[in-house]
Amino acid sequence: MNGRRAQSERNGRRGETMAALYLLLTGWRILARRVRSSRGEVDIVARRGQTLCFVEVKWRATQDALDTAITVPRLRRVAAAAESVARRFEKPGDTQRIDVILIAPRCWPRRVVNAWQPGA
Repeated sequence: MNGRRAQSERNGRRGETMAALYLLLTGWRILARRVRSSRGEVDIVARRGQTLCFVEVKWRATQDALDTAITVPRLRRVAAAAESVARRFEKPGDTQRIDVILIAPRCWPRRVVNAWQPGA
């Protein structure tokens, strides 16, 4: 892994840690991080009450860069990964959703609640 890629990886992990702390502070319980499946990866799986949330985290160097950090193809991959791992975490009566948390230095996390709708 080259230096630039390694730095991106470290920043991504730091962003995921910040997102997990943000979720904890807002009443969510973290069930898992970096859950891999044959269809992709879910950065964070969290629960609050009967809501099971699959969270995609994006870290960017600037707040402006966050505006283009999440794309429809990326959300499709996250949705596919979430679908394939949901059985591990779901309980009867749960509602499920996919959120996105956008992180940039010196900015509050920006959360997109229910960022992906089936059929989108």
